[in-house]
Parts: sequence; C-alpha cells; structure tokens
Amino acid sequence: MQIFEYRLAGIPCQIRVDDYEVIPPWKGSAENCPSADDYYGYEDCEYSVLDQRGNEAPWLEKKINDKIDQEIIETIRGMYEQQ
Repeated sequence: MQIFEYRLAGIPCQIRVDDYEVIPPWKGSAENCPSADDYYGYEDCEYSVLDQRGNEAPWLEKKINDKIDQEIIETIRGMYEQQ
C-alpha cells in the first residue's frame, strides 16, 4: 500500500493506493484467451482520499472530477513504473 501527498481543490490531502494492477495485452491466440479484457489488456486502479491525518475523507473525494481522476491515476502509474 502506497500513500502520497496531494492537493485536491487546493486542499492538502493524501492519496492511498488501495489496488493497482496492469494486465498487458494477451500474446497468444484470441481463441485461447480467457476474456476480451485480457486479450486487449487493462489497467485497474483504486485509491482513497485521506485527510492530512490519514483518515478517509469522503467529503474531499467528492471534489474529484474526470481530469483530477486522470491526474491521480497518472501519478500512481508513474510510481509503479519506477519500481
């Protein structure tokens, strides 16, 4: 579990990575692939917004829009690519 500092709507907070998984595209035949998702590959990212004390902050999470969500996911992706 990773936690990093973030500013959401100008408010300092923390983001906790609850789950991050990247499934690369299937390299074999489409007929042998377990599912369409596995064939094309996918990225699964789940995170929680915490206040500065580390408590979940649903009131702050409501301020996330599509653009902010993508920024958070890109930050998480960058963290895991460096590992």
